Amino acid sequence: MTDSTTPENRALLAGSRRHFLGTASATTAGAALAPLLMAQNAAAQPATVPAPPVAAPPGDKVQDLARDTSVDAGQALTSNQGLRIADNQNTLKAGVRGPALLEDQLFREKMTAFDHERIPERVVHARGAAAHGVFETYASQAALTRADFLSAGGKKTPVFVRFSTVAGSRGSADTARDVRGFAVKFYTDEGNYDLVGNNMPVFFIQDAIKFPDLIHAAKPEADREIPQASTAHDTFWDFISLMPESTHMVMWIMSDRALPRSYAMMEGFGVHSFRLVNAQGTSRLVKFHWKPLKGVHGLAWDEAQKLAGKDPDFHRRDLADAIAAGDFPQWELGVQVVEEADANRFGFDLLDSTKLIPEELVPVRPIGKMTLNRNPDNYFAETEQVAFHTGNLVPGIDVTEDPLLQGRMFSYVDTQLTRLGGPNFHEIPINRAIAPVHNMNRDGFHRQTIAKGRVNYEPSSIDVPPIREVPASRGGFATAQVPVGGMKLRHRSETFADHYSQATLFWQSQTPPEQQHIVEALQFELGKLTVQAVRMRMLANLANVDRDLVARVATVLGVTVPVASPRNGNKRYAPSPMLSMIARGNPKGVVGRKVAILAADGVDGDGLQAARAELVRAGVTVKVLAPHLGSLRSASGAAVAVDDLIVTMPSVVFDAVLVAGGAQSVQTLRASGDAIDHVREAFRHAKPLGALGDGAGLLAAAGIAVSGAKVPGVSVASQPADLAQGFMADMALHRHWDRAVRSALAV
Repeated sequence: MTDSTTPENRALLAGSRRHFLGTASATTAGAALAPLLMAQNAAAQPATVPAPPVAAPPGDKVQDLARDTSVDAGQALTSNQGLRIADNQNTLKAGVRGPALLEDQLFREKMTAFDHERIPERVVHARGAAAHGVFETYASQAALTRADFLSAGGKKTPVFVRFSTVAGSRGSADTARDVRGFAVKFYTDEGNYDLVGNNMPVFFIQDAIKFPDLIHAAKPEADREIPQASTAHDTFWDFISLMPESTHMVMWIMSDRALPRSYAMMEGFGVHSFRLVNAQGTSRLVKFHWKPLKGVHGLAWDEAQKLAGKDPDFHRRDLADAIAAGDFPQWELGVQVVEEADANRFGFDLLDSTKLIPEELVPVRPIGKMTLNRNPDNYFAETEQVAFHTGNLVPGIDVTEDPLLQGRMFSYVDTQLTRLGGPNFHEIPINRAIAPVHNMNRDGFHRQTIAKGRVNYEPSSIDVPPIREVPASRGGFATAQVPVGGMKLRHRSETFADHYSQATLFWQSQTPPEQQHIVEALQFELGKLTVQAVRMRMLANLANVDRDLVARVATVLGVTVPVASPRNGNKRYAPSPMLSMIARGNPKGVVGRKVAILAADGVDGDGLQAARAELVRAGVTVKVLAPHLGSLRSASGAAVAVDDLIVTMPSVVFDAVLVAGGAQSVQTLRASGDAIDHVREAFRHAKPLGALGDGAGLLAAAGIAVSGAKVPGVSVASQPADLAQGFMADMALHRHWDRAVRSALAV
């Protein structure tokens, strides 16, 4: 939970108050005061100088958005033209039972607006969720970059962050096995800077010309439009098996990285190499990393599939609920910096987006922290209409010659022209810069700015003083000066040719449970194929990654391991613990975790309330689930409030499950198939389980050993304080993936 006594959180709460005051201008009282305030400001100006437009203070995106925020509650209902409406229940008719009349402009306006509410969804990253926040720099990075938002310790910059899946449509589920988009818009004093990345540091392809083919292959197949938000089909694996450069990314997408527990528990990466340029013009290569302060955690594959049906909005709900509760998600921004002269010393090309720099070779240095502290007011206006672009840069940050990045420099603007209706999408409030915008770009669909004067070109001698360029020495953007040259050709660099060595690095860096999850994912995906030749070709590629991996996959598919496909390069890497979600050493915290307490009538109410208090005190969200709603009658006769039904709140939406004591309560739960399935499913998904006193009987009924040697992640105690201590220690580890499920369940 957020502590309002710290300076940082006082500032965040103050920002919320500013937002309230900003939106108040749309209320009746605000509207009455606004003309008086504007008149007072105008009266203070010289007679020959017009009053400036009301603008947000520099660096305050909340105030900037408040100018366009409307509060309809309590207001008079009007048309789009401000006409007050007396009847919004009936169309205008010729007689009480007669036909509707064409002259009913109120009906036509309302229906026209409704008919055109939808805009084209994104071709990729259609399913998303977002939040506002702030980025704070730790210390000056002037030695690396002249970017102003990184120029001083403590400098704060507003941000808007959109998370997304890639392949599914807007109506698909949050928990599909997929890459997650991680796009950050910084509203800097020098203009908007967009860091448009993913939750994986590499990608499927090396050159942007293959991006349409990749997405066509991954999307539902063209004849029947199935499957939705799934790569377990022939066309995807046909393409991937013919593109060996995708093998490294395949390992990531088949791992638990593709199944994040929450947005707050996944890393973000810029994917490409970028350039940082300082005031002296020195250019260095950089890889950007977002490191979540809650650690990196994933879901179980079976759990993710069940969530897709039982709570398809799981991730967006988790994000919104956490922010509303004051449990603000946070990430550190880190950089891997490489001198231009050292770019060729790693044995792979830093312009190849299918490669990463192991952190053991170049450590990630944290340079700032991002905190998401406010939910959007309107999904469409903000989350859906936000437009990111890799070319939205600020002085001191530039792109490289990465052929995938070069293609993205075109694609992002191009797609907005159709999706957002023309070239003026930068004027939509969520996209609008807080830095002053002055240029000669004019007109087009939905133009908002009223540009005064007759000059709409540059240079000009008519305007005095004229609009002017800004030299780099005074803050103007200047492209990094790096040598380029060569013949015009269509050819892939030989330095991009090693497609398997880093796939092997990723595999060898995983713990045994993580490797097993990759094997099972490949068995599932390749097992869904109907074209045997595709399956065998993919296995031949995997044979270049690891012989044990391909053998384990092939065994379940009922085939022998084929001869490995041809390869170039065979670089050896030491395993990298930072590539593992388990071996990396995550923070041990429980704040924001969700726990279900199962109970029924006759529950040990005192024990339940004591255990609940211990958990809540640690920042855990607790829900009491029971066979019926209302309240339970405890063993002592006291009432215990019920939050939800066991049947409507499955274990997959919780991080851990605790069974309350009380003989009568446990007897009822043991007779409930829903209660037994609840704890059994949580156990299979490697989640912590706890039982207070008699509650151990429900675990035993579910086939979970509660006597003898302690089962990892299972805590049983008679006293609430003792149980809470062990239970929370188990929760701090997230999951107990090494638990031998089949042997531990006596079913």
